[in-house]
Amino acid sequence: MGTYRDLLAWQKGIKLAKAVYQLTANYPLDERFGLSNQMRRCAVSIPSNIAEGFGRSSNKELIQFLYISLGSSNELDTQLTISYELSYISGNQFQEIGKLNCEVSKMLQSLIYRRKDGLDSNS
Repeated sequence: MGTYRDLLAWQKGIKLAKAVYQLTANYPLDERFGLSNQMRRCAVSIPSNIAEGFGRSSNKELIQFLYISLGSSNELDTQLTISYELSYISGNQFQEIGKLNCEVSKMLQSLIYRRKDGLDSNS
């Protein structure tokens, strides 16, 4: 099966985290420990939990960590919306990073579905 580094979801998660770091570098200084920090933590959580899940001993644990990654993606989507509503980011930035986050989210959902299907057929 390879490693987590071979997964497109992990690779795009890394790209997303980098984009969020670059985006939040321009946030107001008073957001450094607020929204900006929270967005960075969510973005880093996505590929980190994919990697951690692949290091676990069971498919069930992997699925649990994929769900955590999916939750972080959903959190990030909300925080991007708040950032846009507060005019911290432009419409183009909102669309571009939102699209990447959506792609990662769909990949995670697909991975979860395939892994759960594998669990069900082994029962």
